[in-house]
Amino acid sequence: MTSDFQPSLDRYSRQILFSEIGADGQRRLSESRALIIGCGALGSAQAESLARAGVGTLRFVDRDFVEFSNLQRQTMFTEQDAAERLPKAIACANHLSEINSDIVVEPEIADVNHSNIERLLENCDVVIDGTDNFATRYLINDACVKHNVNWIYGAAVGSYGVTMTIRPSATPCLRCIFPEAPPAASAPTCDTAGVIMPIINIVSAVQVSEALKLLTGKLTDLHNSLMQFDVWRNEWRRISMGKPVDDCSTCVARKFETLDSEKNEFAAVLCGRHAVQISPSQPAHLNLNSLSQRLAGAGDVKGNEYLLRFRTGEFEMTVFQDARSIIRGTDDIAVARSLYAKYIGN
Repeated sequence: MTSDFQPSLDRYSRQILFSEIGADGQRRLSESRALIIGCGALGSAQAESLARAGVGTLRFVDRDFVEFSNLQRQTMFTEQDAAERLPKAIACANHLSEINSDIVVEPEIADVNHSNIERLLENCDVVIDGTDNFATRYLINDACVKHNVNWIYGAAVGSYGVTMTIRPSATPCLRCIFPEAPPAASAPTCDTAGVIMPIINIVSAVQVSEALKLLTGKLTDLHNSLMQFDVWRNEWRRISMGKPVDDCSTCVARKFETLDSEKNEFAAVLCGRHAVQISPSQPAHLNLNSLSQRLAGAGDVKGNEYLLRFRTGEFEMTVFQDARSIIRGTDDIAVARSLYAKYIGN
């Protein structure tokens, strides 16, 4: 971007009038790259806000497809997206291209894991958490600390939300604040406790505001705290983050266990979905048309250019081009693996 860049007074005029951003800040936003991990409720809100703000390149990644149950809170998507079962990353890219054609969008249909996280955050200035589980957040934390990339944690369930901004070497990391993930089934999820739209708006708004501060260099304006909100009970709290923990295994000892392929499972039960995700042990790319023809005699097959849906008996398999599959109808990884091997291959 050349120094004579003139921000669009028509598109960004009100943002430029905000003195903390101004023309120089708008220029910096146009030159920035942000990675959003997860295109669900938080992620789609983050993506739309950053696109409208004029962040030059938005890379976003999501493993799932749009369903009607998403529409209550995932504002990027439409009934048509759900009817077509579009991958969330593709639906997000389609809508963002209509919101702001001046920016670059880089959608990825993938499960974020140890094999791709470092590639995904390459050349990005900030990473924003739109996920729904601590396993992925620890992965983001490890990768961002390792590569010195700022990232913004966020979560929402019921009417409660939380967020904090992590700057490697300058603030505590996620592992400093949460040394261990909550035990399985010990905390509510959106599938067990539900979630209301207002808390999504609040958490994503704070995350995006922090991202704008980081990208425009206004570091002294960061809130530097663990912020907690409950919109139903009208509770708002800020807890000072302090300094990195002296014995933190991640940001002090620099042990990045989640990036170690030997310690990672390629199958996972999806919380509250009665489904299991199976990923190939090596990167792959499927010809969905050929697979559709091969499966046609074994069950009901439907799909689009991004995924294939195959129903056999009580099970439904959604297969993506990267050979990943979400198998509904079971919480048993062994059963899911068996179905995957039978119909897709090892």
